Amino acid sequence: HGAQVVLTGRTRATLEDVAASIGDKAFVQPADVAKEADVLALRDAVLGKFGQIDVLVNNAGVNAIFKGIERTSLEEWQAIIDVNLTGVFLCCKYIGGAMGKGGSVINVSSVAGHTGLLRSVPYCASKGGVELLTKALALDWATKGVRVNTLAPGWVDTDLTHGLLKHDVHGQRLRARTPMGRFAAPDDMAGGVVFLASD
Repeated sequence: HGAQVVLTGRTRATLEDVAASIGDKAFVQPADVAKEADVLALRDAVLGKFGQIDVLVNNAGVNAIFKGIERTSLEEWQAIIDVNLTGVFLCCKYIGGAMGKGGSVINVSSVAGHTGLLRSVPYCASKGGVELLTKALALDWATKGVRVNTLAPGWVDTDLTHGLLKHDVHGQRLRARTPMGRFAAPDDMAGGVVFLASD
């Protein structure tokens, strides 16, 4: 759709593969969204290259650990909160905060931000936090003309979920509860993101 796209994540090789599939409008800038210094460096690099930021899509995430809270360590809890919620906070604060009027922030949440999932307390808590962070920030930034929205998909077949969704028992159960009888693909999210990014 004509956008210059800056891809970020922790693994340069993965980013470069995706950038190659997009073409010359895609640029790579590795960063760990859970680290403040990385997010500041990302912001500065993007502003240095393009002079402005129009759209921010917060899509970094780590999956649930699928075990009860009694067996969930503080380190496991913190790792999920750091990426899924603190990463959104840092990117909104520094990258979204650099936007001018007409900017759009799209935070990718999950159905898990609206309803509990079995043995997924840290993940559900992180996505519920993204939902309310988005609502509060939308109020704060409305007066400066920056829109803040959430895209909250159900089960999407990605590297993070593929094992569960292909499981003989759990995958069939989840598919049976899905109205279309299939899991979403990452491409299914593209239309929603483009719409929310558009004027």
